[in-house]
Formats: sequence, C-alpha cells, structure tokens
Amino acid sequence: MSRAFVNEERFEQAGDDIVERPISEHPNYVTPTGALELQTLEESLLAQLETLKNATDDTFGKEKIAEIERDLRYVRARLDSALLVDPKAQSHETVLFGATIEVKDGEGTQHKFHIVGEDEADASINKVSWVSPLAKSLLGHKIGDTVTWQRPVGDITLEILDIHYES
Repeated sequence: MSRAFVNEERFEQAGDDIVERPISEHPNYVTPTGALELQTLEESLLAQLETLKNATDDTFGKEKIAEIERDLRYVRARLDSALLVDPKAQSHETVLFGATIEVKDGEGTQHKFHIVGEDEADASINKVSWVSPLAKSLLGHKIGDTVTWQRPVGDITLEILDIHYES
C-alpha cells in the first residue's frame, strides 16, 4: 500500500479525530476587554466558517472546517459561562481580579502585571491568569506588602509598589 493512500485515508476522516478543547474547572471571570475579545473571536470564527463552507470541497478544507467548529464550540461555552467583573468596581486598596500591579523584585527590578481571566492571559504582554501562581501570590495583598512567588525555577520575593484598575 502506498504512503499517499494511507495519508489520504487519514484525511478523509478529518472531523472524527479532532479533540475538543478542554474547559477549565475554575469560574470563568472575565474583564470587559476579555469579554469583547471572546465576542470578536466568535465573530471571526463564524466568518471563517462561512467562507470555508462556501469555497471548499477538498479534504484539507473539511479538516479546517472541523477545527473551526471545535474552536467555535469552545468560545461559545466560554461566553456562556463568563462572569463579567468590572475592574472599576473592585477595592483599589487590595489586589483583586482585574488589578494592574507594579512590583519590585529582590534585585530592585520593577515589573508590572495585569490579573485577567484565563482566556485573556498573555505572558508576552504581562497579562496573567487569576489562577496562575503569580496571581495567587499577589491576590488579597496591599501596597507595601511583600509576597513570595513560588516558581519551579526558584522563589522570588516581590514588594507591591502600586495597585490600579483599568477597564
């Protein structure tokens, strides 16, 4: 049997092998920005799906359609379970969901982190999930408090310099 034939059979069952995206067991807290991002993603996925359904009959297109449909199910589940938290309504004295926190590490280097929902988290822009070890070490603390961020590569002590909330 040729290799091309085997691969072709695999792609004929494209939609059958797609694994669902796991849904977190934690409450789905989102900031207003996070809710808007999920809604925008849903609209984008719907547009992609419509385009592909109207333009493709090939096996690769069917696989892409199945992936988009899976992602759409995930996004809709996250939208349905979203618990909107307005950062402006939070206590500005304490680190809570939606806070932007400025900290200083033991070497004197300052860092800024924004505590957001799981789907909003993006370490490259310092948005951390509220269930991350970093956020858990900061939540509930006040300006001037020192916390220990437990990391696999070693603990870091952080001093909270400022807490503010943006929407």
